[in-house]
Amino acid sequence: MAETIGDRKIFSLLDVNKSIRKTLVERYSSSFWVTAEMNKLNHYTHSGHAYPELVEKQDSKVVALMNAHLWKADYERINQKFLHVLQEPLKNGIKILFLASINYDPVYGMSLWIKDIDPSYSLGELEKEKKETMDRLVSEGLFDLNKQLPMPLLPKRIAVISVETSKGFADFLKVLNNNPFNYNFFHFLFPALLQGDRSVPSIIRALKEIYKVKEHFDIVAIIRGGGGDVGLSSYNNYKLSSAIARFPIPIITGIGHSTNETVSEIVSYKNAITPTELADWLIQIFHNFSVPLADYEKTIVTQASQLLKDYKSELSEYIRLFHSITKSSLTISENNIQINKEKLAILSQNIWKTVKNELNSVGKNYVFNAKKSLQTTQIYLKTASLNFTKVSSKLVQEETKKILIEEGKVKLLNPENVLKRGFTMTYLNEGNTLDVSHIKDGDTIVTQTNFGKIESIVNKINVKNGK
Repeated sequence: MAETIGDRKIFSLLDVNKSIRKTLVERYSSSFWVTAEMNKLNHYTHSGHAYPELVEKQDSKVVALMNAHLWKADYERINQKFLHVLQEPLKNGIKILFLASINYDPVYGMSLWIKDIDPSYSLGELEKEKKETMDRLVSEGLFDLNKQLPMPLLPKRIAVISVETSKGFADFLKVLNNNPFNYNFFHFLFPALLQGDRSVPSIIRALKEIYKVKEHFDIVAIIRGGGGDVGLSSYNNYKLSSAIARFPIPIITGIGHSTNETVSEIVSYKNAITPTELADWLIQIFHNFSVPLADYEKTIVTQASQLLKDYKSELSEYIRLFHSITKSSLTISENNIQINKEKLAILSQNIWKTVKNELNSVGKNYVFNAKKSLQTTQIYLKTASLNFTKVSSKLVQEETKKILIEEGKVKLLNPENVLKRGFTMTYLNEGNTLDVSHIKDGDTIVTQTNFGKIESIVNKINVKNGK
């Protein structure tokens, strides 16, 4: 109750609060629907209650702010509705349409008691955010940037953004490491939160870390699994979608859901519904390269074998022709040697006959001349007795010299002297003339030289058929 002091009416603080509460209760006697952004949920797990901080913004500026409370039973009921309709829990940053009533407490002040929230309204807001993000990326020319990057021929060096304990990450590695073709992949994990309010800055931070060492990786894989379709609205965020679209190496995503694609998935180079499917896609890239390569290898081996076969056949033909030409040349040379040998023998015989005839003629002439000289000497014996000895001696010397000259000619043609000039003669067995057709492996042949005889054992014979 107010008290009057002098001409002033004075109220206590409690009186003022009670008056405000009475006014509010009378004015806002029933519940009403309100739209606002849930800036902070402020859910306390130990009690189960939530104390949301609600705001309204205009041009990113807060123009209204009020606290609210959401009792445990209402929170659990509403949260289940959100999970069913949006595949998202109640969380910070979403716009909501809620049913509330005014509550005023003299100690804690005014707040809104949230009794229900319509998830359909929030779903529409999320779709609106998704569309706005996509439209902005298109207008800025970022939408297809990552998709237009060239994919490495064999993307084996993978930077993985995931949670180490994530089931999706484990499935991804299991498929890659146990592929039946033994393709080798290298991966390095960059840990990040993949859902919830902190997922966007966490993933962006991981991308920045990868950017510092991007030359060591072929692709980036964002792997999320085990969460189903819950908690995907973060992937419609403009900052995250823009970071993925701008990234300088291809980003592939497998965030484990079967609903409509998020913006982050759409702008990535490749999106798969599950991490397992994404791993299979990588293996298929290797397989698409490996199979034609194996076929090329078979073709090269086959063609190389055929070329070697053709070259071998051609070489054999050249060898056969070479043997034929060589053997023909040897035969001609042997025939020429035999002809020259026969000519030499005949020439030697003719020379010997000529020399012999000349010797006989010289002998006869010598006897005749001697007799004649003797007669002359006898006639002139008395008058030429002193000169006879001198003349006779001179004559004998001259004739002897002639004989020696002729004898030298004969000796030059003697077979022994022919051997001295470097020629050789080859015989089979007991001095028979050498005939190649009569020789067999293991026979002993004799080669006569000026210095002696050489005995040889035949190891190989080349005859006209090339064997």
